[in-house]
This record gives sequence, structure tokens and C-alpha cells, in this order.
Amino acid sequence: MTFEQDVTFLEKHVDVITLDQGPGKPKVAIVPAYQGRVMTSTVGGSKSPSHGWINRELIEAGRNNPHINAYGGEDRFWLGPEGGQFSIFFKKGDPFDLEHWQTPVLIDTQPYEVITKTEREVTFRHEAKIKNYSDTDFFIRIDRTVRLLDRSRIDNLLGLKLSPAIDVVGYESENILTNIGDAAWTKHGGLLSIWILGMYKHSADTTVLVPYVEGDESELGPIVNADYFGEVPSDRLKVKNGVIRFSADGKYRSKIGLSPKRAKSILGSYDATRQLLTIVQYNKPQGATNYVNSMWELQDEPFNGDVVNSYNDGPPSPGAKPLGPFYELESSSPALELKPDESFTHIHRTIHLQGDKEVIQGLGKGLLGAIE
Repeated sequence: MTFEQDVTFLEKHVDVITLDQGPGKPKVAIVPAYQGRVMTSTVGGSKSPSHGWINRELIEAGRNNPHINAYGGEDRFWLGPEGGQFSIFFKKGDPFDLEHWQTPVLIDTQPYEVITKTEREVTFRHEAKIKNYSDTDFFIRIDRTVRLLDRSRIDNLLGLKLSPAIDVVGYESENILTNIGDAAWTKHGGLLSIWILGMYKHSADTTVLVPYVEGDESELGPIVNADYFGEVPSDRLKVKNGVIRFSADGKYRSKIGLSPKRAKSILGSYDATRQLLTIVQYNKPQGATNYVNSMWELQDEPFNGDVVNSYNDGPPSPGAKPLGPFYELESSSPALELKPDESFTHIHRTIHLQGDKEVIQGLGKGLLGAIE
């Protein structure tokens, strides 16, 4: 599917904002109706391949689903935590199961207002009230800017000079959450986090690659949390030499996460069928240790959560239909103890690189520590 084909499809159903650098150059498509979501991008003009996973069936149906409207998209704004006594996805007293799980409307179906727009960036705003599982009310403002990055900026961010033979598109979302209520947010009542998720096209030869901080488990804790949907089979999750390798084939529902002591500020994936290297960077505040816990249970440690996650879609039960399939790369801010009028900014950056196999694999090894 080309970028032009995806944008043409989207424009039949919603308004689309395209950021671009001119004909034949990188482009990004954003939908205000889906919370200012980056739906897809391309390294080289309208006729080039489109990288985001888009749920055409759902968008075409024109109706809202129960639980979640998984429209797709490479960079969507969410809030955490998902599970636990401070969850914003479950009502007080409800069991933590799929039947009672409900994505809040402000991160599911409500549009965000366009505040400013140029050829290279667009800013959205949304204000809302949300209640958590413990009946704490949060009054919030979201200011979200999506920015298309030029090649020299991408070189600086990657710390190298890309070969002219490499095609690249890079963009970032700058997400500011503000407490606009009268009460401070406290651990006693629960906290929120900014949570950015990217949905991408799976393939039989796509591997998520997550570098981690090496060291003794007695000091740093487990390398990876893989207990979200039950144990991940060993052929789908390999941990060695400072890099986690996680299958992103869209055939087996599974999820992994890394704690603040283990996570680095970079993760990515490599699709050998398309010679596509995807890099995600995000701002990880030094010394921050409190992250919301999204496990679907009442928790002993509600602020001992993950910083980065990856999800591989697949049937939730034998014979059932998957959401996609697709796979995700995700990053989160720390748990936010914000006083009235205080804000926090979380930046999530996505860079897609395509080109010659040897060069792409070399980049992957250099940036992520491994390629397969």
C-alpha cells in the first residue's frame, strides 16, 4: 500500500493533515479526529510505501466498537495506567477482564482541536475530566505537537551521517500533560502517565529489538516483564548480549516491557522482508523510578511499572479474530505527581530507514546492538 493510497482512503472518512518536505520527499499523515494521531508515514513521496498499520475495516464501517476503536496509526496519545487500583480503563469494583476493559473516550473517539499548523508541524489541544478505579478525578489539558524532522536533524539524533543511499522519514510527538484542576495528583489517589503507542505492519520476518542495561538481577531486577498475557514461548522471545529479540509476526498475542532500571532511551524493529529499520527514541528522565503499573490486577506495587513496551497482536483465543494483526512499539512517561497548573512533557520520536540490506543491517547493529 502506498502513502497516497492510505491518505486517499482516510480522506473519504476523516480530515487528514499531511506534513511534507516537498514532492518525492518524506511525508506524515495525521488525523485530528483520532486525537491528533499519526496514521502513517513514508520515506519518499506519495507513491512510496506506507509504514503505519491502518484498520480499514473499522474506519470503513463508520461505527464505534465496544472496548476500543483500534483505528491504527504510528503514534497515538494514550494515558496510563491500564490496570490496577488506579486504572483509568476499569470502573471501581469491576473485574480486570476483557469484558469490563474500556478505553476512555478522550483517548479513543474524541477529536482534538487544531491550534496551529505549518508545513512541518501541527499542534493540537484537548481538555477533559477522567476518573480512575479508586474514584479520583483528574482535570487535564493535553497539548500535542507532531513535527516532521529534516535529514540533518535525524543525523544529529542518531549520532551519525546517513548515506545518501538510505531513504529516511523521521517525526516526533511532543506531548504535554497539564493538571488544570484544583487538587494535586498524589500517589494516594493514583497518578497518570503519558503513554505513546505506534502500530506497525507485521511480517513473518519482523523482529522487535530492545537494548537493555546489563547487570545483576539482585540490583536491577528482571531484564524483561513478559507476563502480560501469559508466558511468551522461547522461540518468540530471546534475551542475550544486551538485546531483547521479540517476534512481531502478528500471529501470537504477547507483550513485553522493561523497567526504568533496565530500559534505555531507544528501541526499534527490523523487517527483513522490506529492509525496513524502525527506531524509536523518547525522553527518559534521569533518576525517575516511579512508573505506573498496567498489569490487570490489584497491585502491591502500583508505581513499579514499565517504561517501554512492545506488543505483538494475534488471536486472543484459538480461532478468534485478532485486533489487527499488527505490532506495537511504546514508551511512557514517569507517573506524574503534578500540582495544579504543573505540566510534564513526553517526547516520542519515530525514524524509519530503508535501503540496501547490508547498510540497513549495519545501522541496526550500530544503533540497537543487534539486527536478528
